[in-house]
Amino acid sequence: MTDAPRSPSMFKSLALADYVTLVNAAAGTGTIFACLNHMDVAGRACADAGKAHLAACVDSPWLWAAFGLLPVAFVADALDGWVARRHKRQSPYGGDLDSLADVISFGVAPAVVGFTLGIRGGWDSLVLIFFVACGAARLARFNVTASSLATDTGKVSHFEGTPIPTSLFIVLLLFVAWRLHAVGDALWLGELRLGPSALHPLVILYAISGTLMVSRVKIPKP
Repeated sequence: MTDAPRSPSMFKSLALADYVTLVNAAAGTGTIFACLNHMDVAGRACADAGKAHLAACVDSPWLWAAFGLLPVAFVADALDGWVARRHKRQSPYGGDLDSLADVISFGVAPAVVGFTLGIRGGWDSLVLIFFVACGAARLARFNVTASSLATDTGKVSHFEGTPIPTSLFIVLLLFVAWRLHAVGDALWLGELRLGPSALHPLVILYAISGTLMVSRVKIPKP
């Protein structure tokens, strides 16, 4: 008996475009880690200052890193398709890999940024979980329906539901709030007590974004 031939390693099977997609995933993961580092540094500073909300206490370089990495993720997400067309090669992993990277960078990471800056009441957490779940569901729907939405040229004509990278509009708004020190106790629109937990009305932006992602609204694809 002869041994069955070994299949090539996964990384040898990836196309150049897939590595660009992995940059997207790496940047989103870096944003999450930077937020966690900021909360750790801010937590120790707040303990010394006797303040309740961690994110407003320290203007640390970790938040600059968190906000700076998400544009890198967006550029990589925009470039991977162009690279695939340019080199006329894509791997079987391309579509699923792109969706997984997008869930990290434009779903989980924006939710973590909001949580870091003070949107962290009990009701807030439920809304943020809803937002991430909607992003994942939207990408799954796109993967399943992409072939039926394709034109004669094989290109998808439109998105159904808003694309998940639109969450970066919320991140941009939070960046402005952070630079104006409108985070933590000073978060725009304040805080409401609803039963046992708090709700920050600003979290409604995440609810709207998630709902639009899973809606039937048609967005022309450029």
